[in-house]
Amino acid sequence: LSHRIEALKKIQSYILTHEAEIGKAIRKDLEKSDFESYMCETGLVLSEITYMLKHIRSFAKEKNVLTPLVQFHSRSFKKPSPYGVALIMSPWNYPFLLTIDPLIDALAAGNTVVLKPSAYSPYTSAVIQSMIEECFDTRYVAVITGGRAENTCLLNEHFDYIFFTGSSKKGALVAEAAGKNLVPYTLELGGKSPAIVDKTANLEFAAKKIAWGKFVNAGQTCIAPDFVYVEADVRAEFVEELKKAIKGFFGPMPQESKDYGRIVNEEAFNRLVDLIEHDKVITGGHSDECGLYIEPTIVNADSFDEKIMQDEIFGPILPVLTYYNIEEVILNLRKRPKPLALYIFSENKKLEWRIIREVSFGGGAVNEVLAHTVSPYMPFGGVGMSG
Repeated sequence: LSHRIEALKKIQSYILTHEAEIGKAIRKDLEKSDFESYMCETGLVLSEITYMLKHIRSFAKEKNVLTPLVQFHSRSFKKPSPYGVALIMSPWNYPFLLTIDPLIDALAAGNTVVLKPSAYSPYTSAVIQSMIEECFDTRYVAVITGGRAENTCLLNEHFDYIFFTGSSKKGALVAEAAGKNLVPYTLELGGKSPAIVDKTANLEFAAKKIAWGKFVNAGQTCIAPDFVYVEADVRAEFVEELKKAIKGFFGPMPQESKDYGRIVNEEAFNRLVDLIEHDKVITGGHSDECGLYIEPTIVNADSFDEKIMQDEIFGPILPVLTYYNIEEVILNLRKRPKPLALYIFSENKKLEWRIIREVSFGGGAVNEVLAHTVSPYMPFGGVGMSG
């Protein structure tokens, strides 16, 4: 345990000393502001370290359990044990947080780790590699950079545990490779996470929360509201509040805002631009390929059959659907793959609890977005296709 605690403190010390350098790397990869980098990446990592340092001894402690009468002379206990060598494969959208958070937990549990950060966030990957090389012997923690060839090579190795965060398509490849070697794994994926707004909601408040949760990191967040399901009676008013919220956050020219990010690469940019049907745009819709910029965009959606409603958007485009009764909402959501997150904006407690009871999702919040992932006291994960 003393060695594990020392390892966590080394990471903590490095981050506190090199925070500006880490923020600069994240900005180069994704144009995140320093405030956003701290709020959504380094600050959360430091919080995880603090939590783990506080609880590591109790997590690792043997726990006595009851013994059957026929074994009265014995003591029965559970002893937490490391898996062994863990492979952590992380994505580009929160490149520091989603690499170092699982590393902290793996080291706290006594494992050795191979880290594979994303090739799409090269500057942050380089900072992570420098940090690990300075803090640890490569027999304890090692970093492998590169792309698909390196990923394939790693997945052919027999690790004791694989922790993967990314898309469902790549998650399926990880599961297939792990299955061949009978390696246990965790998949953190995504999906079309709904935000439901009923007529009792505080519309100004709901619009601000949803706009923030959707457009932080230019929409490239796995738990971002992927679409809004708003009750017909308040749709028009809610859309106007959304427009105001976007302008309040990023000004009349979001492209000039220091608080608005960019799309990670040209491939992702082109995919997102192809999703925008300009005759359905309510506000936004402008883009600039040179700067990988897509304006915060709200679009009309009439049904789940539309192209934009087929897969997770993972960008700054927010479809708005209308509903007339809550039964319709629950029925439609239950027909679809289970989302990673679900958000409810309402003052109707019965409605809130009905949705929570009847719709399956990974995690979520009432009158809030993203907040459930900030707490170190709550678990995080999907269900079914979302992880």
